[in-house]
Amino acid sequence: MTKIKAYSRLMLTAFSLVCVMATTALAQDIVVITEGNFVRGTIQGTNFSTVILKNEDETLSEYKAKDIKEFLWNGDTYVSKPIVIKKRMELRFFKFEERGAVNLYSIGGSSKVEDTQPRRTRIRPSIGIGGGTGGFGGLGGGVGITLGGGGSRDDNQPKQNGPAAYFLEKVGTGPMVELPVNAGNSNEKNQLIKSALLKKLTNDEDLAERIKATETFDPKLIRAFVAAYNDMHK
Repeated sequence: MTKIKAYSRLMLTAFSLVCVMATTALAQDIVVITEGNFVRGTIQGTNFSTVILKNEDETLSEYKAKDIKEFLWNGDTYVSKPIVIKKRMELRFFKFEERGAVNLYSIGGSSKVEDTQPRRTRIRPSIGIGGGTGGFGGLGGGVGITLGGGGSRDDNQPKQNGPAAYFLEKVGTGPMVELPVNAGNSNEKNQLIKSALLKKLTNDEDLAERIKATETFDPKLIRAFVAAYNDMHK
């Protein structure tokens, strides 16, 4: 009987430990308000101007891009950066695709939030961005981006569509440059991307030759070029 009780206590302790570890694992998302000032919880969704965080006490908090530095969601970092929206400079969350000597960001698509959260916290604005032809914050051709969305999540994972736009940044070489990867497979689009890559990924002759020889660009290939450049310029 003593052995049975000891075994039961051991199993109960093990079960409690697993529950604690599971709860901790679910609360690994982080909202960084300022350097060294952050909040942990579980991110419910974002529309790239606002992010919703479920705190460890199950309450919900809303953070705007203008009020925080960045947030970490499922291992991905979203940083607050300026962008021109309808001729106004505003702040939005950009997802890091590649980081290093040259940064590659994406924005847009959709991140769906849980059905269980209050209706007032669902974010489904449709924001028209651009009208420009590239450069800092301008999306060529006046691309309209729908950010956010309601819906359900399977296995506690967000459902995301592909990004609506990509931007390339090299600190000290001017503003971010748009890469029109979703503008169709035209010669003009590919030449714009090629020009932007050659302008930012400098001092690497081998990579430059590979970029010049490329006829069609997609997000996967662009990430590969930027990652290769950053590996050589650490």
